[in-house]
Amino acid sequence: MQALRSRRTLALISVVVAASAVVLSWLVGEWAVWYAGNSDAGPSAEVAVAAESAPSPEAKAEHAESPQFKEARRQMVERQLRARDISDPKVLEVMGRVPRHEFVPDELDHQAYDDHPLPIGHGQTISQPYIVALMTQLARPRPDARALDIGTGSGYQAAILAELCKEVYSIEIVEPLADEARRRLARLGYKNVTVRTGDGYRGWPEHAPFDLIIVAAAPDHIPQPLVDQLAPGGRMVLPVGSYPQDLVVVEKKENGQVERRSVAPVMFVPMTGEARSR
Repeated sequence: MQALRSRRTLALISVVVAASAVVLSWLVGEWAVWYAGNSDAGPSAEVAVAAESAPSPEAKAEHAESPQFKEARRQMVERQLRARDISDPKVLEVMGRVPRHEFVPDELDHQAYDDHPLPIGHGQTISQPYIVALMTQLARPRPDARALDIGTGSGYQAAILAELCKEVYSIEIVEPLADEARRRLARLGYKNVTVRTGDGYRGWPEHAPFDLIIVAAAPDHIPQPLVDQLAPGGRMVLPVGSYPQDLVVVEKKENGQVERRSVAPVMFVPMTGEARSR
């Protein structure tokens, strides 16, 4: 009971930090939009400068291996994850290996390992590292598992799962994000991830059952199609409700019985599509 209370306290602090970071990121984005529209140089000049200064894939790959990013990842694991309640050694190892800065906009890569979410465009965010690690740990991935990732976003959660599972199927409702994530994951060498554009509410029945499902957007109820696609012994981790939401673990026992429990308060973008009409 004390451990659960501590986890809820930690997660509530994370929610407050996350909310502040999202607001700050939005304000920065709004200022950038205003500046672009009011600069004397004009939009065409700004685009030209951006294109000229954009790093090549080769340069970005070299930048990805910089000691600064490696040290930032190490500190993220030690201070944000291990110092809280992330104890699964495989999750800690993978979080310390996957280059999170590759999954955020270039202008924000210096914040990639900070303890808050970041905007990735189209009104979406990449979750803070602690929440990604917590949801992954709760889902209990294993090397022979088939995973379903709802809400691909930048592809970071899919990459984490790809390091821990045999197969990952990921669905993103925003087509430009799905396309970008697909290219990014391929460039980084993830061959066991399949990304498609679509509404994640009904899952991906063609590839079910899934040993684990992680949902990165919040419906106001637990989608029954996703429960149905859980394999016996499988787990689903998702936020449910309005702000703040409950992080819920749904577990399907070997006999088909379904149990659920609330773990902590969290803050995610609402699930869109069919979830809104239910």
